[in-house]
Amino acid sequence: MKFNTIQRQGDKLVLLAQTKLPQETTYLELDDHHDVIAAIKRLDVRGAPAIGIAAAYGMALAVQQAGRWDSEYIEQVARDFQSARPTAVNLFWAVDRVLVRVREQGPMDLEGTLDTLWSEAEAIHEEDRLMCERIGKYGAELINDGDGILTHCNAGALATGGIGTALGVIYTAHEQGKKIRVFADETRPLLQGARLTSWELMQEGIDVTLICDNMAGMLMKQGVINHVIVGADRIAENGDFANKIGTYSVAVLAKHHGVPFYVAAPSSTFDNDTPTGNDIVIEERAPEEVTEGFGRRTAPDGVQVYSPAFDVTPFELVTAFITDEGIKPGEREG
Repeated sequence: MKFNTIQRQGDKLVLLAQTKLPQETTYLELDDHHDVIAAIKRLDVRGAPAIGIAAAYGMALAVQQAGRWDSEYIEQVARDFQSARPTAVNLFWAVDRVLVRVREQGPMDLEGTLDTLWSEAEAIHEEDRLMCERIGKYGAELINDGDGILTHCNAGALATGGIGTALGVIYTAHEQGKKIRVFADETRPLLQGARLTSWELMQEGIDVTLICDNMAGMLMKQGVINHVIVGADRIAENGDFANKIGTYSVAVLAKHHGVPFYVAAPSSTFDNDTPTGNDIVIEERAPEEVTEGFGRRTAPDGVQVYSPAFDVTPFELVTAFITDEGIKPGEREG
């Protein structure tokens, strides 16, 4: 990729500031874990795998900064990270994995604890990169030359430690020489499709057309869309999944028009401790993201606002899950 979303540079964590895109390509150099938590909350780093990776690195920063490595302190830092965003399971998975590794190591000094924390964060980062590659490989088998693909929000290199999940499929198919056309929903209210997906696909020279969220059904009716591929923030045990708000609507449209609907996600996004989609906690965002999302007010003062960051799509609308372990059929195929 022509950019780095997350990277460790010595004793700092460097994040691409996604709230500045596409106008500015700015990198944040962070050595305070509170700043990492703030970056997660304000979406400077976003996407389920990416925030999990950032949190893992952030735990090492916390110990490094405070010079404390007792279990009480590390577990409090873990809780602070996990409270940053409640829906994405990768955040909880990564933090819990770091905690388990520290507990397994037993009593250590500061240097040993830091070595363990940094190495585990780097391992999580590298494993996600490899999982993205495998997702891309498996998913590209579903794509034919000349296909039109619709995606919602951003599930690319900006959202992961590698080439992405949904966009990883697209990148791999493109590398294979398949001529594909991508349609990116703008993804209101924060326009992750317009600002991020369009930007990163253009960086790689991929044919991308930006559409308003309410245009997807018309394109499906016209036969322009051959596949829908989206990412996921949490997949419940029964196959229901949470993704950016608007995903459920796209899935309903895809079923009505007979368009295959694929969910691309790594193993770390599958949550067997959450029985169904009804059990997924949905994050609600500040009303200002709807009423004045980019500095200009577009709604009357005092209007009531409901702004969930995610919705839940039932398993019955999923054609298949594209994972790092292969293709897992959804209910629509069965």
